[in-house]
Amino acid sequence: MQRFAWALLVSLAAALPSTPWTDPSPHAARFVSVEEDVRLEVLDWGGAGRPIVLLAGGGDTAHVFDEFAPKLAATFHVFGITRRGFGASGFSSSHDGPDRLGDDVLAVLDALAIVRPVLVGHSVAGQELSSIAARHPNRAAALVYLDAGYPYAFDNGTGPAWKQFEISGPQPPPPGPVDLATFGALQQYYQRVLGFTYPEAELRQQRGLTANGRVGKPHDFPGYGVLLKGMKAYADIPLPALFVFAVPHGLGSWIDTSTDPKVRSAAAAYDAAVTSATERQAKAIEDGVPTARVVRLAGAHHYVYLSNESAVLREMLAFIGRLR
Repeated sequence: MQRFAWALLVSLAAALPSTPWTDPSPHAARFVSVEEDVRLEVLDWGGAGRPIVLLAGGGDTAHVFDEFAPKLAATFHVFGITRRGFGASGFSSSHDGPDRLGDDVLAVLDALAIVRPVLVGHSVAGQELSSIAARHPNRAAALVYLDAGYPYAFDNGTGPAWKQFEISGPQPPPPGPVDLATFGALQQYYQRVLGFTYPEAELRQQRGLTANGRVGKPHDFPGYGVLLKGMKAYADIPLPALFVFAVPHGLGSWIDTSTDPKVRSAAAAYDAAVTSATERQAKAIEDGVPTARVVRLAGAHHYVYLSNESAVLREMLAFIGRLR
């Protein structure tokens, strides 16, 4: 009788609906119209003081800042914008390059009455920062480029060409069945191979769920096809700007434990090529942008605010603290 009762309880528990996952990051979410039929997801982490707007790198959503943003919200009022064509944001094929993406940011600032924020961009978001600074320097107080100061963000002819960055290093083994059992397991996979991990909410933006509740395939967002469309040569950045470069570039902790000589050789070749090009780019910015402070973080990953969070926060707080 006791075994029957226990079996009944187990079967009833299994039949109950599972509790829906909720994003633990302390933000409010809303959608802002920036064009007919195009609404962008905007996250608001609250906070008091100077406004900061976070712009994600290519392919990411504002949720990639879910753990970084609250640390800034202790001092500032922090927002994040998901670029058109990614995550929950809308998309239109009437795309006009980086200036269109910059105008999207300005439309959000107008809609939410955000006055002269510090704009912070990761990776390809550097082009949106430079587009706004070049065309509307009065709309922002300062700019922070998180491994985002490449030729799509600054090019006055003295640095390396973009093609010198169009190389890729060796990639870690992809996540296996065990790593895709849950999003928590996928986070552990990234922690293991990169030395840091992504917020679960961001991983849930990037992948769906299978019918049996496992992590599904990556989404093919429509924005990928237009990220660098119409790339411009921004040669003037007339605002205070902090450039944080990951140089020498880190590929993740998996490289340190690899015993494959081909992998280690490929990693060394990639490191040499990217370090040389990045140093030239950093020097071009130092020489060509009087308002710039350039910081190099040795061994940092391209996701520098995740791999070297404390150093990035320290540099940002010091830089913003000096603004008038």
